[in-house]
This record gives sequence, C-alpha cells and structure tokens, in this order.
Amino acid sequence: MDNIIETRNLKKSFGTVQALKGISFSVRRGELFALLGVNGAGKSTTINILVGVLKKDDGELFVDGKDIQEIDKILPEIGIVFQSSLLDRKLTVRDNLFYRAMLYGMDRKTYERRLAFFKESLDLEPLLPKTLGKLSGGQKRWVDIVRALLHEPKILILDEPTTGLDPQTRKAVWNLIELLRKKEGLTVLLTTHYMEEASRADDVVILDKGEIVTRGTPLSLKETYAHDYLRLYRYKESLLSALEGSGLNYVKTDKALEIRFVHTKEAKAFLVLHQDEIDDLEIVKGTMDDVFLNVTGKDLRDQ
Repeated sequence: MDNIIETRNLKKSFGTVQALKGISFSVRRGELFALLGVNGAGKSTTINILVGVLKKDDGELFVDGKDIQEIDKILPEIGIVFQSSLLDRKLTVRDNLFYRAMLYGMDRKTYERRLAFFKESLDLEPLLPKTLGKLSGGQKRWVDIVRALLHEPKILILDEPTTGLDPQTRKAVWNLIELLRKKEGLTVLLTTHYMEEASRADDVVILDKGEIVTRGTPLSLKETYAHDYLRLYRYKESLLSALEGSGLNYVKTDKALEIRFVHTKEAKAFLVLHQDEIDDLEIVKGTMDDVFLNVTGKDLRDQ
C-alpha cells in the first residue's frame, strides 16, 4: 500500500460544534505531510482521533491498512510529540527513557541499541543523568522527540514540535527527522505555526473551520495562492508612466517601488522589457505565509 494513513469523510462534533465536517485525505509512506490551520480549525481533533484519544462520529480512518477500530494494533506504530511534555519531571532523562522503553515492550538490548543511536546522532549523553525538571524548554522538547522515536515507529506525529526552540536546536531537530526519513522510511505528520517548516513538506493540507480548504505541494500552493514581487530601489521615472497603463498592481513608497506579478514568467518578461529603466532591484518570492493568508484570510503567526 502506498498510503500509510487514509481518512474518508471523517466527522466529529462536540455538542452543536462541528469540529470536522467530513474531511478526506491520505498520507503516503515516507513523506512529510503538513496539516495547517488556526486554533480550532480541526488539527488537534484529527490527531486525537488518529491516536485513539477521541472517537470519530462518522467516516473511515485507516493506519497502515488497519481500521482505527483496531487502535491497540495501530498505537505501537506511532510516535507522537505533543505540545506539552509527557515525561516525569522528577526522574532523570535516562530513567524517563528507560521506563518508556519498557512501556513499549522493548527488551534491554534493543533499548540500549536505540539509545546509543540517539547519543551519537544528538549528543544526548550529557542530558541523560540530569533531572527532567531542571532542563531548559528546548532540552525537554529534545528528550520528548527521542521518547517518541525510541520504539522505531513507522509514523511520527509532530504537534507544534519546535515551538519555543532556538534556531540552532530547531535545525538539529529537522536534521534528525530527515535522517530517519532516509534511513528508516519514517512518515511524518506535522502541525506547525512556522511556515518555513511547512515549506519542507511533500504535501500540505490547510484546514479551516473543520473543512479542507486547499491541498497541494508547497510549490503548487505558492503558484496558485501567492504572488511574486519586484521591489525596485533605483529606476527611471519613465517606468512609472509605463506602469500607469499596464494594469499591473504596484505601490510606490519613499523607499521603493513594489510591483506584484501573478507568475514568475510575467515578472521576467517585465524585466526584459524595462531592463534599461531599472538600476537596482530585489525579487521577492511568494511564501507559504502568503498562501495561508490568501486561502483563509487569517495569519497563522497570530495564533
């Protein structure tokens, strides 16, 4: 089977509030899949149904070919990093990971092999003897990610995994995830407020009020919903006259002249036509932030 997760017309309500209004999507094996939406869009509800915390009202959900009704068979294949830590603040990192390994049913030999991998790839050794409660927020998140990957799951669910992390630690987290995707074929389901992380995804679904409003690769979404800009810092006045009758959308400020284009090829044609009138410019590509704002009318960073 190419798809490791499949949802069909998934529905969930809380009283009169429809959290999920019949969503359908699939996640291919080994891909990085991003589920985006503001708070209340339905992301957490979807994840909670996927891991058995909530029960669906209607629809179908399959994980690795198993119906969600067989949740006991599905859970061993999933690792999840929630926004809040699941570990014991009073125990050392080593003890926390050991007890989690026992809950996963791992034997000591497998546990030691897996721990050795993380000590080598993440420089985890200095944290092992420390009490979890004495770690920084970034270090705790680091340990939570190791905990979720300890039993070699097929699917890793990351619910806002790098919120509050410094850029260096965030980069290290993603280096590890990419390593495991290549080495172990790990499938990653991501929710995030960082659009640069969503840009890493192979496939993106944007939820709004319990419905899928759009889906595609980051590139296809940017081509459809975002725009390229030319920001001109030095140019001849004759260019303004040409713009007035062109139908192009542009804004002139004290610092620059900004021109919006629907497609990159349109911007290229404009530059070729007016190259003698432009002395200094910057090309600004459309972003996933632009996509999200244009699709939902909301800024994800404000959530």
